[in-house]
Amino acid sequence: MRVPVISKNNQPLMPTKPSRARRWISQGKAIGKFDKLGIFYVQLLIEPSETQTQEIVIGLDPGKMFSGVAVQSGKYTLQMLHLVLPFKTVKDRMEQRAMMRRGRRGRRINRKLPFVLRSHRQARFDNRRNSKLSPSIRANKDLEYRTITLLCEIYPIKTIVIEEVEARGSKSFSPVMVGQRYQINRLSELANVELKKGWETSNLRKHLGLHKEKSDKSLQIPETHAVDALALASSEFVKYQSWEGVKNHGASWVGNVTITKSQFIILRRPPISRRQLHLMVPSKGGIRRKYGGTTTRHGFRKGDFVEAAKGKKTFFGWVSGDTEKLVSVSDVLWKRLGQCTAKKVRLIQRNTGLIVSSTRKMFNLTTSSH
Repeated sequence: MRVPVISKNNQPLMPTKPSRARRWISQGKAIGKFDKLGIFYVQLLIEPSETQTQEIVIGLDPGKMFSGVAVQSGKYTLQMLHLVLPFKTVKDRMEQRAMMRRGRRGRRINRKLPFVLRSHRQARFDNRRNSKLSPSIRANKDLEYRTITLLCEIYPIKTIVIEEVEARGSKSFSPVMVGQRYQINRLSELANVELKKGWETSNLRKHLGLHKEKSDKSLQIPETHAVDALALASSEFVKYQSWEGVKNHGASWVGNVTITKSQFIILRRPPISRRQLHLMVPSKGGIRRKYGGTTTRHGFRKGDFVEAAKGKKTFFGWVSGDTEKLVSVSDVLWKRLGQCTAKKVRLIQRNTGLIVSSTRKMFNLTTSSH
């Protein structure tokens, strides 16, 4: 395990051993912090003795429902992340929004009038953009991009390796291909981007002796998606190269990398509903109840990480709703843990737009080194 290090000017440096990080903190040379991904790192309060960095690579295995991200150096596996993408949630909400819009338009029009006298609103502006990137795919790419951006703030990333997806048919009209180009262009501004095919990832994963769980890809374990991201990141240190001699020729693996124990983070967006002025079915009397939004009546925001007490029970969770006197607190899967009075809820961290599960457990994908 290695602890990320940044300078007092927020420049990422090479990670260090936990014992050295503890010694720096006890001697007043550094302070410990947690970033928005829940990763502990230290920030130096003095000038670093060395600012040169070695090769550290991020691997990204993009998917439709889940994505894997891994950070790897030549000797250590630094981080593994499993991203629960908001594709289905955004898709369902866009369909619901369209249905509500059709309902409002239908209620506004008096169909007893001739067509030319009906209150059809004319288009006020051209709201059609040239981008064919759907909101659901954009939300997926934004979560991946934000995760990698946060990792680049604490690790000196030089290369980002992405598994390339090839869609069938016309590439220019495929939302998957458009989203891929959209992501590559943004990540190119952070570091050098390299693309790998799926079969290249598979071959290297088998060479490294990493097991992939294929029976149920929804399992939130490193063996589903993070393992492919780890293989992609390792491709910068181990390459399959051809060689040619005087009487023979062939190809073999060149280079070495060490896969070690690492933190495993499960990341998702809080499923907070947007504020809705009109509900699906209008209430009687024209009085609309409040629905959605992030504000509560007790000074908390939905998505805030809090400590709550109910009777003799104390638990940690995220604010998910409120009533006139109570605050609802939910777990990482957004299942309600309980409703507590506002006085017994203590704020720990404001809403970051991310739900991060516990990262204390260390996971090991393989015990062998190559």
